[in-house]
Amino acid sequence: MKIIVTDQDGVVHELEGLEGWRVMEVIRDWGLDIKAECGGSCTCATCHVWVDPEWYDKLRPATDDEEDLIFSTLDQKPTSRLSCQIILDEALDGLKVTLTPSAAKEPAGV
Repeated sequence: MKIIVTDQDGVVHELEGLEGWRVMEVIRDWGLDIKAECGGSCTCATCHVWVDPEWYDKLRPATDDEEDLIFSTLDQKPTSRLSCQIILDEALDGLKVTLTPSAAKEPAGV
């Protein structure tokens, strides 16, 4: 199964993922620029992504904890999600997300 990830520089990557994996794990394991400091426990928001609008409603709704963390970011949008909370399944084959500036290991210009 594939996910399409646009990185912070606008480069589009087609990544191979496995059913049951977190989107954050796929992005991290392919070496893209994502902090993912808490490793997927929904405690830090450093895996924040913008989900393509055509895919957003196909995801399970965000929990209150996830929404609180997203609210704490400076670059949230209506389609913001934490990639550690998106679990891949057949229905998400082809999912498109964009890595946010706040998810970068090194801030822009550093």
